[in-house]
Amino acid sequence: MARQRAFSGTPWEEKVGYCRALRVGQQIFVSGTAPSDGEGNTVAPGDPYAQTHRCFEIIQQALQELGANLSDVVRTRVYITDMNHWPEVARAHHELFAAHPPVNTTVEIPALMNPDMLVEVEVEALCEATPPQKPLARSQSQSQGRPQSRSQSMILGRPIQPATLPPVTASDLDEGCLD
Repeated sequence: MARQRAFSGTPWEEKVGYCRALRVGQQIFVSGTAPSDGEGNTVAPGDPYAQTHRCFEIIQQALQELGANLSDVVRTRVYITDMNHWPEVARAHHELFAAHPPVNTTVEIPALMNPDMLVEVEVEALCEATPPQKPLARSQSQSQGRPQSRSQSMILGRPIQPATLPPVTASDLDEGCLD
C-alpha cells in the first residue's frame, strides 16, 4: 500500500529521523506535535491554551497536505506537563472538535523537548476518500534530499522478501528471522 509523508521542516524531524504525518490508505498518523515556531523555539511560553491551538495549527497543515482536515480526526492524544493546565487545554480542544468529537486520551508527563513547552498533541485521522493520486508538493525538507516514500518495504534496513504463506519448507522462511 502506498505511503505518503508530510514534513513540517522542524529541525527535530531531520535530527531524529521522522515525518510530521504519514498517510497509509485512508489512515493518517500525525507525530507528537509541540507548539514550535518551526525553528525549535516555543510559541506562547506559559500559555497552555495558545500552545494547544498552535499544536493543532501544525497538525491541520500536515493533514491538509495529505488530503484531510481536523474533521477527519478520530483520536487525539494530549500530553501536558502539569494537569493544572488541563482546563485551558480542554477548552482549546473543545473549540476545535465539539462538532466532530474524536476519542481522546490526556496524560500528564514530566517534561517536553523545551522546558517552556506545556503541551504536545498527536492525532490519528480516518479519511473517506482514497489518497490523492497526484504527487504532493514537496516541502522544503523533502527538497533537501529526503525521500517521500520507499519503493520496497524494509525492516531494520533489510528488504522484506515475498514469502509463500504458510511456509512449507525451511527455504520458505526469511533467513533474517534466523539471525
